[in-house]
Amino acid sequence: NQSRMDPLFINKCWDNSQTCSCPYCKETFSQRPDLKINTTLRELVGHYKKKTPEKKPEVLCDICEERKLKALKSCVVCQSSYCETHLERHLRVAALKKHKLMEPVSNLEDYICQTHERPLELFCRDDQTCVCLMCHVTDHKNHKTVPLEEESEEKKTQLIKTQKDVQQMIQERIEKIEDIQHSAEVRKRNTEEEKAARVELFTDLIRSIERCQTEQLEMMEEQQKAAEKQEKELMEELEKEISELKMRNTELERLSHTEDHLHLLQIYSSLCSPRNSRNWPEISMKTHVSLETLRRALTQLQHTLDEKLTKTELKRMQQYAVDVTLDPDTALPNLILSDDGKQVRLGDVRQNLPDNPKRFDNCIYVLGKEGFSSGRFYFEVQVKGNTDWDLGVVRESINRKGEITLSPRNGYWTVVLRNGYEYEAFAGPSVALSLRVKPQRVGVFVNYEEGLVSFYDVESSSHIYSYTGQSFTDKLYPILSPGLNNEGQDSAPLIITPVNYSK
Repeated sequence: NQSRMDPLFINKCWDNSQTCSCPYCKETFSQRPDLKINTTLRELVGHYKKKTPEKKPEVLCDICEERKLKALKSCVVCQSSYCETHLERHLRVAALKKHKLMEPVSNLEDYICQTHERPLELFCRDDQTCVCLMCHVTDHKNHKTVPLEEESEEKKTQLIKTQKDVQQMIQERIEKIEDIQHSAEVRKRNTEEEKAARVELFTDLIRSIERCQTEQLEMMEEQQKAAEKQEKELMEELEKEISELKMRNTELERLSHTEDHLHLLQIYSSLCSPRNSRNWPEISMKTHVSLETLRRALTQLQHTLDEKLTKTELKRMQQYAVDVTLDPDTALPNLILSDDGKQVRLGDVRQNLPDNPKRFDNCIYVLGKEGFSSGRFYFEVQVKGNTDWDLGVVRESINRKGEITLSPRNGYWTVVLRNGYEYEAFAGPSVALSLRVKPQRVGVFVNYEEGLVSFYDVESSSHIYSYTGQSFTDKLYPILSPGLNNEGQDSAPLIITPVNYSK
């Protein structure tokens, strides 16, 4: 038995024996082993014992005298359990047929009313307890009572419903675990991609700075050499003029004491008239590179770095390009979509289309077919040839009927062009945008988890505007508007273009 396997018991036996053998398998050891309890195995066994329900004890027949057989039924009235043979009288005798039989149990006393010693056959719904027939006509006379079987079946129905609810809760939690695991994997992958992209970005920036530094040092070297050459030439010229002036000074000294009046008068004009020469006091030397030159160089460097930064950033975002197709069921009836769902323009006539909750009925908008509720996505739209357009993303639950105010609060994250030159972000209030060049193709990038929506001029690789710190809960859909058709000026469609990855 189990006590014989206890280390204390075995050690005690071995203390009084010349040999050390296992009392269970009889294996004999040449050297007495050091016994200890395998706690890990014990905990594992205990765990599975808890998970595996214990079998109910077998109920035996109360009538069998010698070898008791397994009971087939228990009688609540007789307070006894019967095997198949001894149950026969309950199935044959008319008076015994009225007794309440049930599956065999050892605790029959629990099925008897302790007050009236009668079977518990009813359930009082007012007091939520089991009662006998005497209880029903006495203490529970005016209560609502039903047979145990009826209440049990109702409770079973409720248990089945509860079980389904619990199963649903289990499934929801399993799905949540999978969602968390997936988010963790996506976050880890995105972090690795971000790290690689930033290493590449800063490597490019360091190279640009080093190249700019080299160019500046070379420029300063060249300026130094030019200055040295200029200094040498000026010094040679000055030394020549000094020599000439000394000779002239000597001649003037001699003539100031001459008695040859005729000769003095003949050369006087040539000696006294000034010789053509530089205005030396006004000549200055550049001893270093001018501050303005350095400022211009730094400005150019900053511009170069900004371009590289934006270009690298755009290149990284283009990796999340998705295939966007426009949804005709959302388009204002005045809009005309291409057969492939990649182009949209404003027609002159309102089409007779069926209304549905998804369709805009007053504003010139159309949405993409696919929505996005996580991760990152990017798409590009050609806006060339349009003087009015709207572009961005919206949440699924936006209002699509009547007049609409564009703002993040209302579920719109957009950039627009008005009157051919006025660019704005409808951030609520709107933000006027100053762009160096007129975009021909606009890229839209969304990072759902970070609450980011960014717009880029693809051709110039320049940043247009970003909505940051947003909180997304619904699916997000691309939104396009070709704007009003101002006497044919906006005849060009908006086109969803394939992404050509920046080099």
